[in-house]
Amino acid sequence: KEGPGFQRVAMALIMLPMWMNFLLRTYAWMTLLENNGLINKFLALFGLGPLQMINTGGAVVLGMVYNYIPYMILPLYTIMVKIDRRLIEAAQDLGCGPFKAFVKVVLPEIMPGILAGFLLSITYSFDDFAVSFFTGSADSQTLSVVIYSMVRMKVSPEINALSTIMFVVVLFILLIVNINGARQDKKNAERNMAKEEG
Repeated sequence: KEGPGFQRVAMALIMLPMWMNFLLRTYAWMTLLENNGLINKFLALFGLGPLQMINTGGAVVLGMVYNYIPYMILPLYTIMVKIDRRLIEAAQDLGCGPFKAFVKVVLPEIMPGILAGFLLSITYSFDDFAVSFFTGSADSQTLSVVIYSMVRMKVSPEINALSTIMFVVVLFILLIVNINGARQDKKNAERNMAKEEG
């Protein structure tokens, strides 16, 4: 188990991207990935490249992961620091190996955090425009870029339908998060009552 000092530094590094403007982060990735960018200049020192990294599907995925991974890590971290390590030790004392102890003890405990982080990340990335527009290409357009391209010509029934679909999907995801949170709170309340009675 790492000390609180290490945990604070790690969390600060994870949160660092969120302290900057979203558009600035996207422009920073463009500077890194373009044909005469920093990564290709570094590769040129070894006689490699230039590689086509900008305006690709990979650049969109990389930008999305960089911008939204904190939303995945934070719910996980919040749950993982509360896990009772004695449960893992008890599982290992009863014959579980490290992997089996993780699957049987840790994974069920952190599953709400995984679900919450996944749903938060999907919700934000689903309607993301900046990363897709600035780092993607015509072959790697996301739904938000398609809607933007259609709006520039005229507002059509297709745009209204796509916008409604996006709204309904995000609303559905948020409902799932709220229902899951309510169930988890209920389970925690039942556990606390059982501990108090015991």
